[in-house]
Amino acid sequence: MNRPQRPPLRDLVTTRLAPPPPPGKLPKEPPARGDYDLTPALRETLPQDRALRHAAVLVPIIDHAHGATVLLTQRTKHLKNHAGQVSFPGGRVEESDAGAVAAALRETAEEIGLAESFIEVIGQLDAYETGTGFHITPVVGLVRPGFTLALDAFEVEAAFEVSLDHILDVASHERRSGFWQGTERHYWVIAHPERYIWGATAGMLVDLARKLAD
Repeated sequence: MNRPQRPPLRDLVTTRLAPPPPPGKLPKEPPARGDYDLTPALRETLPQDRALRHAAVLVPIIDHAHGATVLLTQRTKHLKNHAGQVSFPGGRVEESDAGAVAAALRETAEEIGLAESFIEVIGQLDAYETGTGFHITPVVGLVRPGFTLALDAFEVEAAFEVSLDHILDVASHERRSGFWQGTERHYWVIAHPERYIWGATAGMLVDLARKLAD
């Protein structure tokens, strides 16, 4: 039996995702997803007045002729936050940024040298709260091939691509657990032969997969 063909990538993304956040004020509502999704009891231990720092990341989907991929980075091991982890390009939203999209594009250019002219911002995922206290807005961009990367050696150890089909395959989504500060925590892992994709990045990729699922 033949499977129905997937719609063109741009149509698929724009019809399944929320539109990009508008420029201007940052969202005040709490994130819809986060590091506590799989361990809800831990959220109850957080202070009621916990102040989250706003950040934005770019989820770059590269529209290759042979099949779409998602571009990810491996952070250097000496960074203060999320050292050595796989992540999306992005960072804190600064006062000079005109909102989350501007911050994600600026950070992407600074971290990996991906020029804004190659990126079409076409949607966003659910806001995500990290255990380190960040309110992340994941901005989804369709990236035109032909770009050249220039990695910031202080922040980025490597950049690599993962097949979008692999990310959409629920068989690659692994739920794992471990103990941290004496408490068992559950988290997502995206199976990969060479990289350990887990935590917030894996959680956002699972959200992407669920939204784009056939």
